[in-house]
Amino acid sequence: MSSAKIFSGTGSQYLAEAIARSYGAKLGKITVSRFSDGEIQPVFQESIRGDYVFLIQSTFAPTDNIMELLLMIDAARRASAYKVIAVIPYYGYARQDRKDKPRVAIGSKLVANMLVAAGADRVITMDLHAPQIQGYFDIPVDHLDSSAIFIPYIEKLKLENLTFAAPDVGSANRVREIASYFDAEMVICDKHRKRANEISSMVVIGDVTGKDIVLIDDICDTGGTLAKSAGLLIEKGARSVRALCTHPVLSGKAYDNIENSVLDELVVCDTIPLKQHSAKIKVISVSELFAVAIRNAFENKSITSLFIHSQLREKR
Repeated sequence: MSSAKIFSGTGSQYLAEAIARSYGAKLGKITVSRFSDGEIQPVFQESIRGDYVFLIQSTFAPTDNIMELLLMIDAARRASAYKVIAVIPYYGYARQDRKDKPRVAIGSKLVANMLVAAGADRVITMDLHAPQIQGYFDIPVDHLDSSAIFIPYIEKLKLENLTFAAPDVGSANRVREIASYFDAEMVICDKHRKRANEISSMVVIGDVTGKDIVLIDDICDTGGTLAKSAGLLIEKGARSVRALCTHPVLSGKAYDNIENSVLDELVVCDTIPLKQHSAKIKVISVSELFAVAIRNAFENKSITSLFIHSQLREKR
């Protein structure tokens, strides 16, 4: 009879251990060694023949994390695993989801192709930068939503004049769903970029006077967008501004940008480990959410209850 076994890549060991605890199991035994030139070689240290094998690895920088995951998938397939499920809390290269200019790659499609070619039977991930990336796969994708853990956090804040803000037009649909759950208003910070990670201008669409603003986004990279959005919202009369972002990429001067901003706090998930401590940054774990998704995938049960639209139905 098949059993479920959970293994971790080196990049997400901290999160995999928490997921395994929430699931009620121990992590499987695997070693990842390197040749002197840096070449990666994963080796399963226990039999996985006929098992459901869940491989946990976020694909944040460096690209070694992606290569390690691909090799783990290939090794599991060659070790006669029954099903190989790639659990990717943060799916890297998701921002390259289309040809928005001539002669560029579509990185998220390329990564999807590599995962399928390596032998993955299913992918479990969270808050893709663009939901349509699911369509790049010819295998099932369970796309989890961070609202399942952000909504309870927001409810505990008990903000008097709660208003949600999208830091850009691309985030509007995600933010609108959460705003609908709270029957709250929503505004948009419309930004224009000259180049990646550099904002040239920004305007606020909507009234924020006297409001307690919650900014929602999927990725916080350099923190420039959040810092500028928060400053502009305060200038427009907002009473307070905080941000909730799923994936703390936090590159470049991100920590300085957040610390020096008017944000009350930045709440992130542990899909990517923080590089340093910050008094303004709070981490909420996704371990229980992924543990439920893994259990339901193994038991062939629905994961509908983990999504915001299910919570909206129950509320109404």
